[in-house]
Amino acid sequence: MLYGAKESTLEINGAEACRVKYISFGKGERPLVIIPGLSLRSIKGTAFPLAYMYRVFAKDFKVFVFDRRDEVREGFTVSGIADDTAEAMRTLGIKSADVIGISQGGMAAQYLAVRYPELVRTLILGVTLSRMNETVTAAVNGWVKSAGSGDIGAVVNDMIPKMYSDSYMKKYKRLLPVISKFTKLEDPERFVILAKACLTCDIYGELDKIKCPVLVIGGKLDKIVTGEASEDIAEKLISSGCKCKLFLYDELGHAAYEEAEDFNRKILDFILDSNPE
Repeated sequence: MLYGAKESTLEINGAEACRVKYISFGKGERPLVIIPGLSLRSIKGTAFPLAYMYRVFAKDFKVFVFDRRDEVREGFTVSGIADDTAEAMRTLGIKSADVIGISQGGMAAQYLAVRYPELVRTLILGVTLSRMNETVTAAVNGWVKSAGSGDIGAVVNDMIPKMYSDSYMKKYKRLLPVISKFTKLEDPERFVILAKACLTCDIYGELDKIKCPVLVIGGKLDKIVTGEASEDIAEKLISSGCKCKLFLYDELGHAAYEEAEDFNRKILDFILDSNPE
């Protein structure tokens, strides 16, 4: 199997019992937790693609990619994602880990570092924000409206151009109609609830509680959370005395984590430089 990748389901008992799917891979003993962003589908069946995407970590780490809980209810929040992640880590015996949060996962990762500082050794915040802005509010509300009415094509047609750079879109523009046609939304109701959860992120005022090393990494041309949102986080952390580094790709947007070939390498270098073993 690719890097020992496997898919599992975990029973956790936090505020309420629930099930969480997760993928694990890697040959190392040092735990690395990844909280992915909002997606049209669950991580079920994606063990090999995710292991390949994050292969740069496979030698040094035991990687855990946590999905959202199986059953979500109206009113679910990004802080709830953090609580579930903390409970999942404790259930697996992970006492402290390097944590990567991407987009919505980055929102949850900030809550995790604030509420459960003992669990977070190093924090990486990719293409994310700590408080709402007009750009993300408009984007998410548009997806919620389209998905709620069953127009999945509209969600895809709006999401992809907002995520990817102009050069990427120009290169693959002929594939967009095909992608839109064949992309399936597993559970529209679930997607709507999770999308709305993005709008609950309001952790900016508590960022001074984060004391671990932090890498904030994003794209200046982000059309979903904005590049300014990354700068906002970094400025707040640095002003509070946190060891924080900011890196923004000048020509990339929200999908910098896919488009930039060195995205994961920058994260790996930061983790090893900040907390070498």
